[in-house]
Amino acid sequence: MRLLLRPLLFSGAAPPARPNDAAEKAAILKVVADMEAAWNRSDFTGYMAGFWNPGVTFVSGGKIQDGWQGTLDHYVRDYGGSPDRRGTLHFYDIRIDILAPDAALHISHYNLARPERSQEGINTRLFRKVGGRWVIAMYHVSSYDPAAPAAKAPATNLCPSWT
Repeated sequence: MRLLLRPLLFSGAAPPARPNDAAEKAAILKVVADMEAAWNRSDFTGYMAGFWNPGVTFVSGGKIQDGWQGTLDHYVRDYGGSPDRRGTLHFYDIRIDILAPDAALHISHYNLARPERSQEGINTRLFRKVGGRWVIAMYHVSSYDPAAPAAKAPATNLCPSWT
């Protein structure tokens, strides 16, 4: 029986959707919407309500923040003080894959509009269901300058035998 299942496990096919996947995705989208709203009213503690406390792993700018409190300190230090510094945050192109009853992968773009140095980027979040609610257990942010020209792909063929 194990030999019969092996091709299914490694075929690359997505697992079938479970009946409550839509409800779980909606619950995760609500967490994200609540976080966005909290950020936009300068409520960093409310924004952090979407993160697993104290165990979140947050990666940004080549640094790993120190758990929940370190992540909050980062936001207050780098974005607090004034609405212009904080900016207006918006998440879009959101994709959610339910990996297990207690785990989901969330990938989206974000835009942080500010008078100086707006940001655009992609974030990857591992959501876990803890105590009956979805929270971010791992958050990786990759930002880029929206005004920078797009990089061109190299013209060389790295694998000449594949042509």
